[in-house]
Amino acid sequence: MIARLAGLAFLASTTALAAQDAGTLALYNWGDYINPEVLQRFTEETGIEVTLDTYSSNEEMLAKIQAGATGYDIVFPSVHMQDIMLQLGLLERTGINESPSFANIDPAFLRSSQDPNGEYCLPYAWGTVGIYYNEDVTGPIAGWEDFFAIPERTGGKISLLDDMREVMAIGLIMTGASVNSADPAEIQAATDYILSHKEDVTAFTYESMALMSSGDLAAAHFFVGGNVFFTETPNIKYVIPAEGGTMYQENICVLASAPNKEAAMRFLEFYLQPEIAALNVAQQFNGTPNVPANELTPEFIQGNPNINVPPETMERLQIFEDLGAALRAYDRAWNTIRTVQ
Repeated sequence: MIARLAGLAFLASTTALAAQDAGTLALYNWGDYINPEVLQRFTEETGIEVTLDTYSSNEEMLAKIQAGATGYDIVFPSVHMQDIMLQLGLLERTGINESPSFANIDPAFLRSSQDPNGEYCLPYAWGTVGIYYNEDVTGPIAGWEDFFAIPERTGGKISLLDDMREVMAIGLIMTGASVNSADPAEIQAATDYILSHKEDVTAFTYESMALMSSGDLAAAHFFVGGNVFFTETPNIKYVIPAEGGTMYQENICVLASAPNKEAAMRFLEFYLQPEIAALNVAQQFNGTPNVPANELTPEFIQGNPNINVPPETMERLQIFEDLGAALRAYDRAWNTIRTVQ
């Protein structure tokens, strides 16, 4: 009861600040993962200036926060990283689920095992991780088997994400295991699968969309949001792998060390507005947990099965969970993958 009252008090305090300039809000987000117009609208509405720093992976973000980085108010962790950060005491309980506008959020997106009711973080965006390919070079491809065959079949270059969980997930899926497996034998089989294809991989990188655009890559492992780079290049296509793939969900979380918690809470309230969530989707090509926002997104997004994924495709997607002690085995496997020649 005390925690509930504290959350309500937190909400009330932000309302009292509505007409005031609360200074600066510092966001730490994935690169190219928020529409600049959203930030502009927030500043116009509240008078709060926004700064934005970016990261490339959950692990990079966590390492920086744990190393003592100060000054950030909000981070955007994936669900499994939110669980880890909650266990480490790094996140603030906001009580955002007590906001009347929280009714806009589809309960299916309350995926955090440590925050099942949304007391800490606000579901932000979700999507799939699949394969981009230049059809002029590769011809049609359906999944991972086709992807890894591209270098030998066409001479085209391919890349994988520089992301331990995403790369290991491919190996786990292709050897019939869960992407959250803690079984040493399954982790080893997944490692061996990736190693068996490593000589065909040109790079492990997050810069693959630029390399696809320049023609240096024929295909790349990347997030569905990369479609934003190819709206006028119909030869670059995206596919959710037939054998299975991963989906991601990031949430908006306030750091326990945030210097401006009031401004951070106002941002969470601001982002609950359907028109704001829809504005982000229109530029980011991701899905949104905000139900009424879906009706406000452009028709080409509403009708895109790679963004608004149909049930039969959802059945072959998996989402990452906190691995606990098994993470050490993944770290060892990733080190092997990245260093073995």
